[in-house]
Amino acid sequence: MFIGGPDPRASVESGVTDLHARQQVTDLVTKLFVYGDEGRWDELAACFAPKVLLDMSSAGGAKPSRTSPKHVIELWKSGVRGLTASHHQLGNTLVSVEGDEASAFCYATASHYFPNATGGNVHTFVGTYDFHLSRKDGGWLIDAFRFNLKYEEGNLLLSELAKKASRES
Repeated sequence: MFIGGPDPRASVESGVTDLHARQQVTDLVTKLFVYGDEGRWDELAACFAPKVLLDMSSAGGAKPSRTSPKHVIELWKSGVRGLTASHHQLGNTLVSVEGDEASAFCYATASHYFPNATGGNVHTFVGTYDFHLSRKDGGWLIDAFRFNLKYEEGNLLLSELAKKASRES
């Protein structure tokens, strides 16, 4: 014991451990969107716990439900089917870690791109995400996430146009 109080090295070690866990959580949330945009479906599946509470209701999705990673990925694939590109951009990420549980919040913009005869080639969603993660066997997994739509702009029919074009080709 140090004179005058606890060993300051313990506080440093605790801070480093917390910082490392927060960075791991941030990296996993980032991977979720990178893997989805790049169609890396197996790697995307590995980001999730065996059951995931999914809430996309603010963007017209189904009511919140606990589902499998496979179902989440099928929904994601359906949303981008036929598009030329999708792009998610994250920022203002806030992470809190308490033991083997973590929460993360971030701003997000998702752009869907599909050149078409209407001239409205882009549909953009803007909002925030709330995540809950659990640490299992030393690794983090997303077990809940919710999208909170602030607004959307551009061609609101873009996904339907892209799906129709992919069926016709």
